[in-house]
Amino acid sequence: MDLGLNGKVALVTGSYRGTGAGIAEELGREGATVFVHGFVPGQPEPVAEGLRASGLDAHVVVGDITNDEGAAAVGEAVLAEAGRVDVLVNNYGVAERGSWDGSSTDDWIDIYHKNVLSGVRLVQCVAPGMRERGWGRIVWLGTIGSTRPAARMPHYYASKAVLPTVCVSLAKELAGTGITVNVVSPGLIATAEVKAQIERQAERAGGERSPFAAMLENPSGRMSEIEEVASLVAFVASERAGTINGANLRIDGGATDCAL
Repeated sequence: MDLGLNGKVALVTGSYRGTGAGIAEELGREGATVFVHGFVPGQPEPVAEGLRASGLDAHVVVGDITNDEGAAAVGEAVLAEAGRVDVLVNNYGVAERGSWDGSSTDDWIDIYHKNVLSGVRLVQCVAPGMRERGWGRIVWLGTIGSTRPAARMPHYYASKAVLPTVCVSLAKELAGTGITVNVVSPGLIATAEVKAQIERQAERAGGERSPFAAMLENPSGRMSEIEEVASLVAFVASERAGTINGANLRIDGGATDCAL
């Protein structure tokens, strides 16, 4: 299937590792020029070099998108080098430890900057150009925790739950411009970090049912692979997905106990 991404310019935040790196690779394989983002020099280079070794068009961009100045620098650097951004994937986000008793107001504000405002800042930078050209794709990486939050990490789940609302509002703001805005919400993804955590949990459980076990149970019988999530993001970012707009698309093996 030709997704119509050949020659498009894509910026994937937090793509120096994990799911973000997988998304950058998938977009590159579909013919997009990909900007691999990291926070400090040396961070995104290994991923970009690996993509280039595979014959893909990959570049690096560095900056701290959790503040206004850093995000502006990232957006301006990409625009200066490529001239435009056609696809913005707000992949960057964190799931930091926290609790109702232990997380301070500063913790709540900090994670909002990371999981929500980092993406908002880049939208404000690149959406005007998308509007002028009459085409663009903005995709946020969410979580199924938006609809099934846990008691732990309340600040994380609250910040991620904002994203579907942000996307609907932005889709309405950009109505008729040729730009779509969506959220892709994975469940557990089989990253190296998650696999290591599962192994640690299993060892601690000593043969008993580990706390992670319930999270792994879904009708598909397994976690999503990075490539599967990346493929969904690429489709949502494609020419063929022009009427998928303002949607929150779950990819969780059917784990979410919600019909809507």
